[in-house]
Amino acid sequence: MFGSKKIGFIGSGNMASVLIKGILKAGLVEEKSVFASDIDPEKLDNLKSEYGINTVFKDNKKVVEDCDIIVLAVKPQIMSRILSEIDEVLDSDKLVISIAAGISTEYIDSLTGNDLKIIRAMPNTPALIMEGATAICPGDNVSEDDLKLAREIFSAVGVVAVVDETQMDAVTGLSGSGPAYIFMMIEALSDAGVKMGLSRKVSMKLAAQTVMGAAKLQIETGMHPGRLKDMVTSPGGTAIAGIHTLEQGALRTTLINAVENATLRSKELGKKNGR
Repeated sequence: MFGSKKIGFIGSGNMASVLIKGILKAGLVEEKSVFASDIDPEKLDNLKSEYGINTVFKDNKKVVEDCDIIVLAVKPQIMSRILSEIDEVLDSDKLVISIAAGISTEYIDSLTGNDLKIIRAMPNTPALIMEGATAICPGDNVSEDDLKLAREIFSAVGVVAVVDETQMDAVTGLSGSGPAYIFMMIEALSDAGVKMGLSRKVSMKLAAQTVMGAAKLQIETGMHPGRLKDMVTSPGGTAIAGIHTLEQGALRTTLINAVENATLRSKELGKKNGR
């Protein structure tokens, strides 16, 4: 699918590094076809040393000139400055992928005016271990082939869902912020194990593995979580007693409210920043 295409990363932070690792491991491109720029020479040296890619200190324009796919992996607050730097070398033949939170395709297009092919993506932190969940949404000028390219890139670090851009705030509230909710659950389960007499080390290990195993079981079987829950509960048993306590504590309502409030906050931030 990539063929002779070259991919460039403007910004070389954690997520860019992870994507570079993923696409190279998946064999989507060769090292010589990957470029990265950053203001931090140490980050670039590390990337070059670890992956053998091409690195360019500060010269974002060169990355754009040399590449067919441009990944904007910069902080939202500097996006306008970065786009002003590279605007004159951007054209409609290049595919632009933005992973900057809260930056809409319309906002990018308004700052360039080049009828660009823009895809917005929201990966989450488990991409750091190739278990990410990424939502992508195409701009107006994106073709099916462009969308396939984006899917391949993010599939290299996890699973991908294509959504309408109006749903990206909900994605932020669910999978973008979701790892924080799960980490709190793991911490709480571990604390409970310690309270009941387990060592911290054992309790943390069992809690984390239980969360991972349950999630993997649902993904691999495709069964509804309610059915899987029923498989664990037996009449008058321990699991149903625990579930009763969770229902008394309104666990479902609390999680729904957390996603809703995170979604609303994402919308507020977008409006505040004019994006």
